[in-house]
Amino acid sequence: MTAIKPDLSVEVAGLVLKNPVMPASGTFGYGAEYAPFFDLNDLGAIVTKGLSLKPKAGNPTPRIAETEGGMLNAIGLQNVGIDAFIREKVPLLGTLSTPVIANFFGNSLEEYGEVADRLSNIPEIAAAELNISCPNVKKGGIVFGTDPKAAAEVVSLVRRRFSKPLIVKLTPNVTDIALMAKAVEEAGADALCCINTITGMSIDVHTRRPRLANTTGGLSGPAIRPVAVRMVYQAAKAVSIPVIGVGGIMKAEDALEFLIAGATAVQVGTANFIDPCAMVEIIRGLEAFCVARNIGRIRDLTGSVLIQ
Repeated sequence: MTAIKPDLSVEVAGLVLKNPVMPASGTFGYGAEYAPFFDLNDLGAIVTKGLSLKPKAGNPTPRIAETEGGMLNAIGLQNVGIDAFIREKVPLLGTLSTPVIANFFGNSLEEYGEVADRLSNIPEIAAAELNISCPNVKKGGIVFGTDPKAAAEVVSLVRRRFSKPLIVKLTPNVTDIALMAKAVEEAGADALCCINTITGMSIDVHTRRPRLANTTGGLSGPAIRPVAVRMVYQAAKAVSIPVIGVGGIMKAEDALEFLIAGATAVQVGTANFIDPCAMVEIIRGLEAFCVARNIGRIRDLTGSVLIQ
């Protein structure tokens, strides 16, 4: 008997995705970089490298260091800026059938609002992912995403100026992820993304110098997955909007862990540096899992964790 092909489609913030797998921002460039390896339309969505109002050079090198079970990065949000993105990157993205989600950030409320305005007017952009893990340079450098009031303020501003689905990416460097999740939901977020990288540091014992020129960086990869799964579970219980899980997903079983914890979709980051086709393999693995267990719709797994 022929196995019935499972329905891998999910809905996030009003977007219907053919499957729940997409790249994590900053690990997939602007899409074109991975086009030689597989059909980009195979993905549930494409998430761009973070965009700012003006081009950003990023931090000095070295700015990537391997760790056991992951990697540290201090790229510094290097990007081409919104003008070059529209001129040079959007034309290719516009040829794709899969939704394009533009990640963006700012260092002040004014910058966030300006980029939101620009993105709202790009037909090829289906949604935006708001990175609030940035310091507010006009308010003493406090990181927007670590204070509920500051997070709500920037989300509320962007919500007024961005007419399409809005996903807010949360930082894990907080005491209570549920509190942050509820704050941004109330401010107008259509979905959440949990989690961004965890602040870490690595030292070369022979030189006694940090391995990153920036001293500290963001830890990603399998080492952070248990923390990410926990935060997705807590955030999903706290809000009524969809949660996208991200953090150390290397294979289909990892993605399934996030879905069962409460995520509607997942993002893959570090794995893309190891194998550019990692996401395609994960999608195939999700389908095989559903076939083997006679699961007709993958969305039925979301939040299905059994707590004793």
